[in-house]
Amino acid sequence: MTTHREIPGTIFFDGPMATKGYGLNKMCYSFNSTEGRDAFKADEAAYCDKFGLTEAQKEAILGRDILALQREGGSIYYLAKFAGLLGLNMQDIGGLQTGRTTEEFQAYLESQGRGKNNG
Repeated sequence: MTTHREIPGTIFFDGPMATKGYGLNKMCYSFNSTEGRDAFKADEAAYCDKFGLTEAQKEAILGRDILALQREGGSIYYLAKFAGLLGLNMQDIGGLQTGRTTEEFQAYLESQGRGKNNG
């Protein structure tokens, strides 16, 4: 039974998704520390295994697929830590989520009064 309304293209992060993504999110949280980032960079696949990622999660990490990671239970708040390792920021992710380039997404935000100069 669905407990939320369906919005096409929206990935809901709810209890079942939190359970599905527990190891993934725990790994992404570890990127807060230099040790975690360095260990990941030294052997990405082994670091994924250390946190018990599923094969789909591991493939998405190794493939740098943020949207697949969301579908696999990744919380955007924790995935932002991973995105930072890739040199991406939240506007880059917003572009990915909306099918826009980063520049198009920034222009959209600005048109809505929410751009970089508007908070």
